[in-house]
Amino acid sequence: MSELIKKQVSDAKGLMEKAIDHADNELNKIRAGKASPSMLDDIVVDYYGSPTPLSQVGSVNTPDARTIVVQPWEKSLLGPIEKAIMEANLGVNPQNDGVIIRINVPPLTEERRRDLVKKAKAEAENGKIAIRNIRKDANEKIKKLKGEGVSEDEIKVGEAEVQKLTDSYIVKVDQLSEAKEKDIMTV
Repeated sequence: MSELIKKQVSDAKGLMEKAIDHADNELNKIRAGKASPSMLDDIVVDYYGSPTPLSQVGSVNTPDARTIVVQPWEKSLLGPIEKAIMEANLGVNPQNDGVIIRINVPPLTEERRRDLVKKAKAEAENGKIAIRNIRKDANEKIKKLKGEGVSEDEIKVGEAEVQKLTDSYIVKVDQLSEAKEKDIMTV
């Protein structure tokens, strides 16, 4: 296989790796009835006029499977943190006791679990679409190499290599999705 094709295959692999990481992060944000600090990853707090991630203005812990505790590093941030959590619309009510913010994560109903499974499947499908788009772009780049003197056979080998990568990464997305589904449906 020519160096040009190896580079295209390698680039495609790197992009597919990023797509897997992204899909994994998106799946981790879907709550499965258990308290997890990652549920608050996307929350941004107004810190003296500038939007700042919650993790940079306080510590987030889970003392038990149903509770998340947020301890701000400055007491004056209790209000803004509570407001940011409310505005994030996570389906939880933060309780501010003047020192920490406690969030009780309610157990999921069967209907809510099914909705979350649908959401997880949609995220997994987005991951697969991203991987297929990477395959398409890589194959187009490989085909363009014909003009640079790369033989037809090498192009076919490169495309086959990209297809093998695509298949393996789609299996990884399926595995992530199945694990998340199992996690959501486990009571």
